Amino acid sequence: MGAIECVQGDIASQPDIDAVVNAANARLETGGGVAGALHRAAGPGLAEECQPLAPIRPGQAVISGAHDLPNRYVIHCLGPVYGIDEPADVLLASCYRQALELAHRYDVSSIAFPAISAGAFGYPAAEAARIALSTVLESLPEFPGLELVRFVLFDTASTELHQRTLDTLAPH
Repeated sequence: MGAIECVQGDIASQPDIDAVVNAANARLETGGGVAGALHRAAGPGLAEECQPLAPIRPGQAVISGAHDLPNRYVIHCLGPVYGIDEPADVLLASCYRQALELAHRYDVSSIAFPAISAGAFGYPAAEAARIALSTVLESLPEFPGLELVRFVLFDTASTELHQRTLDTLAPH
């Protein structure tokens, strides 16, 4: 089974990763947070390529080229807005599962995720981390070509939370 790691950093600066995951909005447009950072780094071609793929539904993932990013692909996931899109846990898990399925389909050997829905969409951080990591751990055996899953977190608290959650779910 592939390795899972949690690092603090910038999702738009992962040159050793095949596919980075965008915490997208339904229209796949540039925005704040992860979507803004990825769109700025990728350049205008990303928004152009994404236009015909939109809109997407909560829990859904689509794939595009990475344009000026140092990766091969961007996988765009629309996480649930907490308290609005229900069942939120099922929709959030679907984001991670669909992203892994797309990665597998496109022969991606490494993927980097942000904490989907844990920012502006209001998902409680600990619950979002548990769903993200348990879904990846359950799904990874189905995708033997996926050698590395990296969670790229914005700050120290999120990084430590994800690492603690990973250690609890998958003790070494």
